[in-house]
Parts: sequence; structure tokens; C-alpha cells
Amino acid sequence: MLLEGIFPALTTPFYPDGRVYLKKLEHNVDRYSRTPVAGMVVLGSTGESVMVGDEDTRAVLKEAINAASSEKVMLAGIARESVIETLKLAEYSADHGYDAVLVRTPNYYVPQMGRREILNYYRTLADQSPLPVILYSIPKLTHYDMPVDIIAELAQHPNIIGLKDSSGNVERIAEVVAATRNAPRREVSVTTTFTAFTGRMQAEAAIPPVNFVSAIALGGEAAMAVVPPAPLMKVRKKEIGFQVLSGSGEKFLASIEAGASGGVLGMAACAPQACQEVYFAWKDNDPELAREKQERLIDASVVVGSTLGIAGIKHACDLNGYYGGRPRLPLLPLTAEQQADVARVMADLKN
Repeated sequence: MLLEGIFPALTTPFYPDGRVYLKKLEHNVDRYSRTPVAGMVVLGSTGESVMVGDEDTRAVLKEAINAASSEKVMLAGIARESVIETLKLAEYSADHGYDAVLVRTPNYYVPQMGRREILNYYRTLADQSPLPVILYSIPKLTHYDMPVDIIAELAQHPNIIGLKDSSGNVERIAEVVAATRNAPRREVSVTTTFTAFTGRMQAEAAIPPVNFVSAIALGGEAAMAVVPPAPLMKVRKKEIGFQVLSGSGEKFLASIEAGASGGVLGMAACAPQACQEVYFAWKDNDPELAREKQERLIDASVVVGSTLGIAGIKHACDLNGYYGGRPRLPLLPLTAEQQADVARVMADLKN
């Protein structure tokens, strides 16, 4: 699966009493589907995944995939502390059409999470997962920074295709890119414009439409369904290696310049167009415009994402046409003063 471009890290909408607000999730996913983003991450850190039990996790995963365009790469955040529980959610995600799973490093028993344990966790999962696995390192929350040499070793596994690195360390991203350069190469299907050709796109291309012919058109005979030959969707092949995605909005441009193929960004949940403009300018080989677009994002990334976190991103979503609402307790909504700070830094980032 091709992992290039911008992937908004979706928020999970809740009612004021904490129940999952699925209708608002449907609204958000439908709207992201109409933007030029490459795909979406459901139930990552921005989606408050650690606040959501298995029943709600399944409901959110199902609602999001049903609302998403088939052209968008859909990544399911499914991390659990044990391999067996993570695998159950990987199987559920596969059954519902997701393209890959994003799996955060286990961290509750972090003093015992040595090299052997981490390698065994991900290899066992990848051996049995019906979907490709993307590693996810977010040391500021897990207090575990996955060593580069472990990432390089895991990159040799045929079912581990990439890493989301949320360290905010551009030098580390460059190290990971260099260390995984000799990972196995894969040939993947892409569209004629070299964007991802998702499993859902393949499934849709394989189902021929049914045309109903009227009795009149048949000269008075009974109406019948005529199935024309399945249209052939033109695809290309592209060779890819281990792919690295940045989790830092404020350092996104520096990250792709260091070799990252794209970004899973909390800021893209509330300002997808602004994030996409950085990527497009870089892709068009216009470094001056890319720097200008990146500078435009920095204040908001620091205030909304890094400082205020989930509540900040959700309020910014409310300001920009996406439903944010409140986070789940014990996280609290913003104060009036904090809301004013978000409104100030988001003023230039309207969709």
C-alpha cells in the first residue's frame, strides 16, 4: 500500500455525556473525503483511542469506513497492550475494508519492554495480521522511544510496511530513512496519477454495474437485467520500500525533506487544506512556497496541537467546519481564554 501525502488524524466525536457521536463522525469523514488528502487515520492518538473500549472501537471503525470515499487510504488505529487483543481488531479492520493498521508501541509495562519483547510483539502481530502493519512511535505519550535499529530490523518483515514517527525529531526521521533503505522492495498498484489504489477501489472495479433494460426496449418482452463487461480501471505499478510518515505538523516540511513520504497530522484534522498545501508545494519542487506554507502552520501547530492537545484540536475543528466537540473525561474542554488563543492562530487557516 502506497503511503504518500497527508493523512488527517481524525478526532472521535462524543456527545456531552461521553457516548460516541457516530453521525458527526460520518459528517467529518464525508467532508475529509471531498478534500485532496491521501487518506485518514481512525482512532490514533488524536482520536482518543486509549479512551475508547472495544465495543466503541468497532463502532467507530465501521462508521468511518462506511462514510469514506474508496479513493482514500484508510488506516485503523488498533493498538492494545497484548498481541491477541490487537490481532482481534486487525481482523475486524480487514473484514470492514481497511487498508492497513497503525499499531502504537505497547507501553504499560515499559520497564520490561526490551528489544526481545518489542520485536516479538510486532513480528507475531505481523505474521498473523490480515492487513499490513504500520509501526507507531509516540514517545511523549508512551515514554518509549523505539530504537532505530529495532525499526530497521522490523522493516525486514514482509508485512510491516512503514512507521509513523511522532517524536518531532527530524534528525531521527532521517536516521530511520537511512537505516531502512535496504528493506525489501514491494511492487504496489497505483492509479494513473500515481496515487494509492486502495483495496476498496479494487473491489469496486471488480463489480460490474447492472443495467436494467425496459420491456419496451426489448420489443415488448419481459424486462431483464443485462450485465455488461466489467470496465477495466487503468492502473500502474510502483516499487516502494519502507515508508516513514511524520507526526509533526510544525516540522512536516523538514520531515519530508529528510525522506518522509508524508504525514499523519493532528493539524490536518482541523486544517487539512493548509497541510495539503505544504505537501503540494514540496511535490511541485517549489521550496520557497513550501516554506511559506509551512511557516503559516507553525503557530497553530504549537498552540493547538502541542500545547492544548486533543481539546485544542477539537475546538479548532469546530471553527473550521468539522465537528470537534468535547474530549472524553478526564480530559476537559478549553477555557474561554484558551478558545480565544485557538481562534487567533486558526484565523488564517480557514478551509
